[in-house]
Amino acid sequence: MIAMHHDMRLTASIVTYRTDLLELEKVLDLVARSCVEKVFVIDNARQKGVEDLCARFPGCVYIPSVNRGYGAGHNRAIEKAMQEGARFHLVINSDISFSPDSLALLAKYMEDNPDVGCLQPRIVNPLGELQYTVRRLPAPIDLIGRRFFPRSLMRGRLDDYELRNVDHSVEFNVPCHQGSFMFLRIDALRKVGLFDERFFLYGEDIDLTRRIHESYRTMYVPFVTVVHRHRQESYHSLRMLGIHCVNMVRYFNKWGWFRQK
Repeated sequence: MIAMHHDMRLTASIVTYRTDLLELEKVLDLVARSCVEKVFVIDNARQKGVEDLCARFPGCVYIPSVNRGYGAGHNRAIEKAMQEGARFHLVINSDISFSPDSLALLAKYMEDNPDVGCLQPRIVNPLGELQYTVRRLPAPIDLIGRRFFPRSLMRGRLDDYELRNVDHSVEFNVPCHQGSFMFLRIDALRKVGLFDERFFLYGEDIDLTRRIHESYRTMYVPFVTVVHRHRQESYHSLRMLGIHCVNMVRYFNKWGWFRQK
């Protein structure tokens, strides 16, 4: 295990909603074997079995919650982390797996680079294929085309948006990070604010990293790899697709429909 100075305190949060308990158990076990001092599980469904599972892990705090959305759930945890003096906070999905040592490596990078407000590591699918989770800021056509048009029609534009032609073996500063694994500096959140709770699900991750990016570097780093079993729920559920569309409208209403930096 990589040693971590006490002043590099790291907390984490997982928002659950009818989550597979075996999946949750696996990620809590990984977190428990890492340098995370406390992990908050915000249960947006008050699901049977989640509280008992959390009780099995030292440093795991169970928070039953009314479902006000993904960002709102994490905000409850981040506020507690701030009160308890955390310096860094990891927003993580239950369908992520990683080497426990990797979190200390990310914390050390943050410690050595105080101008970095948010990190995203190399994220791959279970087959080891790179997921393009750090991107340019989206224009409406990027999201509409990605979701509704054949990729062959949009390939050039989508490759540019998803940074598929950028060398992912080196680190780079990028304003749009996906919300499945966000390694955040607490001081950056104090400066720019937490997740915007007007976003129920989808868009809140782009909005937050964009705000952090205005004052800090928001880095992709390839020296840590995590695995994400991405479900892409909006591709399989009309209800989730509707939620996705509504929240992206909110995003463009906030940031503008035409000019993207």
